[in-house]
Amino acid sequence: MNAVTQEAAGGPGVLRLVELPRPVPGRGEVLVRVRAAGVNPADWKSRRLGMFADGSVLGWDVAGVVEEAGAGVTLFRAGDEVYGMPRFPHPAGGYAEYVTAPARHFAPSPPGLTPVEAGALPLAALTAWQALVDTAAVRPGQRVLVHAAAGGVGHLAVQIAKARGAYVIGTASAAKHELLRSLGVDEPVDYRARDVAEAVRDVDVVLDALGGDSPARSLRTLRPGGTLVSLLPPDDAFPAAEAAKAGVRAVFMLVEPDHAGLREISALVGSGRLRVLVDEVFPLAEAARAHERGESGRTTGKLVLAVGP
Repeated sequence: MNAVTQEAAGGPGVLRLVELPRPVPGRGEVLVRVRAAGVNPADWKSRRLGMFADGSVLGWDVAGVVEEAGAGVTLFRAGDEVYGMPRFPHPAGGYAEYVTAPARHFAPSPPGLTPVEAGALPLAALTAWQALVDTAAVRPGQRVLVHAAAGGVGHLAVQIAKARGAYVIGTASAAKHELLRSLGVDEPVDYRARDVAEAVRDVDVVLDALGGDSPARSLRTLRPGGTLVSLLPPDDAFPAAEAAKAGVRAVFMLVEPDHAGLREISALVGSGRLRVLVDEVFPLAEAARAHERGESGRTTGKLVLAVGP
């Protein structure tokens, strides 16, 4: 099978299209013929650090068709269309024509979506779902601030928050405000023209994918008892102590495989309350170019690799 690997840390140029043996599903696993693989910041950050520089295959977002079910699998059978985020944060091999993983790391593909659209969803949508629903328990009437609201996670988080009945504030450049409103944002904020920490107040939940000093500054937007969910690993600037003094909660969340969460996301898609924006599609052989585009910081929604015909 064709797959994308790397043998050194570095820029997009270290990615190579190679031929590898097709994997065999073990007990409790399925073999999925990949039709599309999402491209995420986690992919290019891992590439830069050389986390998979031993020749492992990059990628976690997968949409495809079950080719074979391993021993003990009752959830799927050959021919089923599935999507998922297998094995995260461990190597999964999404940038390949075939992938194996535990059956419950997948769910039936959302109704009405193309493989490319389904492949764009799992990691970003599960991140938003687990942050807003499982971690922050967003409720109707709450005020939710989503940073980078037009990004891969952000544009899905906006819709999930709206589906939960929240009032949503989203940050993006002014040129993207019309898009934010179409996704359900009640109050777009141009972070280039206004200091978000000064312009926004009395927020119940903040979803922060920016890192740096953004979590600390976002504390000022929260009302007592509010929750800040950061999607980047905490560093010396992470405001845990400051949050405790202010009477708010600040947590770092790492997304994990979630069969139940995927089914909830599929239900939102099926009801018309969640749509995924695909910015650009690249063939598998051009994974390096997809990484270059992603690292430019100028994408809206998701980038996807089309695998096979």
